[in-house]
Amino acid sequence: MNQANSNSTSSSSYSGNFTSINPVRTSEFTSGRSSVGNAKSEYLDQVLSRIDGCAKLVKEELDSYQAADPGDNASPRTDYLLSVVIPVFNEINTIGRILTRVAALPLNLELVIIDDFSTDGTREVLKKLIGMPNVKIILQDENQGKGAALRTGFMHVKGDLVVVQDADLEYDPRDIPRLIQPLLRKEADVVYGSRFIGDEQQDESWIHRTGNAILTGASNLFSGLKLTDMETCYKAFNREVIQAIRIEQDRFGIEPEITAKLARRGYRFAEVPISYDSRGYDEGKKIGVKDLINAIYCIGRYGISD
Repeated sequence: MNQANSNSTSSSSYSGNFTSINPVRTSEFTSGRSSVGNAKSEYLDQVLSRIDGCAKLVKEELDSYQAADPGDNASPRTDYLLSVVIPVFNEINTIGRILTRVAALPLNLELVIIDDFSTDGTREVLKKLIGMPNVKIILQDENQGKGAALRTGFMHVKGDLVVVQDADLEYDPRDIPRLIQPLLRKEADVVYGSRFIGDEQQDESWIHRTGNAILTGASNLFSGLKLTDMETCYKAFNREVIQAIRIEQDRFGIEPEITAKLARRGYRFAEVPISYDSRGYDEGKKIGVKDLINAIYCIGRYGISD
């Protein structure tokens, strides 16, 4: 994997604790807004101006992202940088909207975007963002998989906190301010956003729900955790935590791998509820049966040792 400048790159027992956190939404989010106000507006304007047609597409929805709610008992801290790591592969229909949604969040952000050799025009969109402050565009020189993209992204982050964001629209960035609260309050070292906390059924596919339940349950048996959603995209960490492990899996096996490795090291886990808008394979969903089989292997493999 070749790497170039900072803006564009080619390319045993568990002793930790687990906490389930269910914050209640509040009506306003004011913490930290004054410190990022004008700079955030200028930053968002730059992103919009570089992605053709995006301003008109998302203008009506941006207000809600700029006022994203961190939930009840939000930390007053604003002295941190959040690195949002976004692996991308052939997401031309969603890349503009997801980037502007993330950029609109009322947070101090670094965007680390890894293109996994897209061939549908996504790569050309991302090239327009090269040179922007606090934006790193990493262009892989071959398709390697989500795990490989995240491994590369984690190597480049500079933020105090790190969160993973998929490039499709299944996961809503408005959940990110709530996702990082346990980290800011120093209640956890690792936070997972769960699609299955609460009564609402957010994934219409019983196959996906059953598969996730089996994988999460098996992972819990090995790790000693009590997670409800091990396979979630939304994972947040203190930077030194995610950079403390060596990631080996190139595809979706990264989810059980990092869960097992972080649990074995005794890091504190928490979960918060998130929203989820599932998409089908006809809309670009990429995980398949081979990934399910590999996930089962990874649960046993990394559940025993690194």
